[in-house]
Amino acid sequence: MSMAQHAEPAVGTPPAPGRKEVDGLTARRPLALRLLARPEVGVFLGAVAVLVFFLIAAPTVRQGSSMATVLYQSSTIGIMALPVALLMIGGEFDLSSGVAVISSALTASMLSYQLTMNVWVGVIVALAVSLAIGAFNGWMVMRTGLPSFLVTLGTFLILQGVNLAVTKLVTGNVATDDISDMDGFDQARRIFASSFDVGGVEIKITVVWWVVFAALATWVLLRTKYGNWVFAVGGNQDSARAVGVPVKFTKITLFTLVGFGAWFIGMHNLFSFNTVQSGEGVGQELIYIAAAVIGGCLLTGGYGSAIGPVFGAFMFGMVNQGIVYAGWNPDWFKAFLGVMLLGAVLINLWVQRTATRR
Repeated sequence: MSMAQHAEPAVGTPPAPGRKEVDGLTARRPLALRLLARPEVGVFLGAVAVLVFFLIAAPTVRQGSSMATVLYQSSTIGIMALPVALLMIGGEFDLSSGVAVISSALTASMLSYQLTMNVWVGVIVALAVSLAIGAFNGWMVMRTGLPSFLVTLGTFLILQGVNLAVTKLVTGNVATDDISDMDGFDQARRIFASSFDVGGVEIKITVVWWVVFAALATWVLLRTKYGNWVFAVGGNQDSARAVGVPVKFTKITLFTLVGFGAWFIGMHNLFSFNTVQSGEGVGQELIYIAAAVIGGCLLTGGYGSAIGPVFGAFMFGMVNQGIVYAGWNPDWFKAFLGVMLLGAVLINLWVQRTATRR
C-alpha cells in the first residue's frame, strides 16, 4: 500500500514526441541530489572516511585478523541496531533493548541449569519471553497512548531489577552458572557463537547473521506491503490509519522484532561466554539507537533504511577497535561516538532539507 496517489494520464492525449512532461514535484534532480536523498549514502561516506583514517593511523587495522575483530564488534551491535532502526522508522523507541538482551540470556541459562534440561529448552523459552517483552511494550504504547520513551523506560527499570534480583535468588550470585557441559550446548554454540576460517582468518558466525538479517530487513522495507506500513505509521499515524494501514499491528510487531533481536544477541552472549552477568546491558540501548541515527534514521520517524544502520554499526566497531589498535586512551571512545552522533544528526537534517527542496 502506498501513501502517495499518482494520477493516471488521460487516454488519447499523449505528450509531444521527444518531450517528457514533468511538474515541479517529479522533475529530475541532479544525480548528486538524488543520491543524497538516500538515507544510507551519508553514513556510507562517513564509514569509508573512518576506515581510511584508521588504516592510516593504526597500521594494525590492515591485518585480516584485525578487520575480522572489527566486523565481529560491529555485528553484535548491528544485529540489534536493525530492528531498533525499523522501530524508529515506525516512529517509536525502545530503551529496554539493552537489558532485554541480558534478560533473554539469563532466562535460557538459569532455566536450563537449574532444571537440568537440554539447553535448547532454555533457548526456546527465552525466545518466548523476549517476544513477550517486545509485544508488551508495543501493546502498552498503543493501549495507553503514552510515548514509547516512557513505556520502555519503565520496562528498562523493571528488567534491570528483575535480572539482578532473580539471578541472586536462584543462583546465590550475580552471575549464572557455567552451562558448557550441558546437553545441546555444542549444537547451540555452532548456531549462535561459532567461527569459521576464511583464508587463515577466523570469522565469527554473527557476521554472517548480520548480513542475512540486513538483507532480509531491506527486502521487507522496500519490497513488501509491511514495509510500506512501517514508513506510513512513522510518517503520520493518523493518516496511515485513515487509508487502512493496521497501525496497532504494525507497531506491536516492530516492538516484537526488537525482542527477537534481543533474544538472538542474548543467545550469542550466553554461548560465547558460557555464563551471564546479570548487571550487564545497561547503556547498550543507547548504542543501538545511536547506530540507527548515524545510519540515517530520523528521530521523528518515517525515514530511514536497513542498510544505513549496517554502516552505522560498522563505524562503531571501527572506532572501538581502531582506538585500541592505534594505542590511544580508550576513554576517547565515547567522545568519538558523541562527535559521530552529533555529526550524523546534522548531516541527516541537511540531507532531509536538500532532498525535499524543489
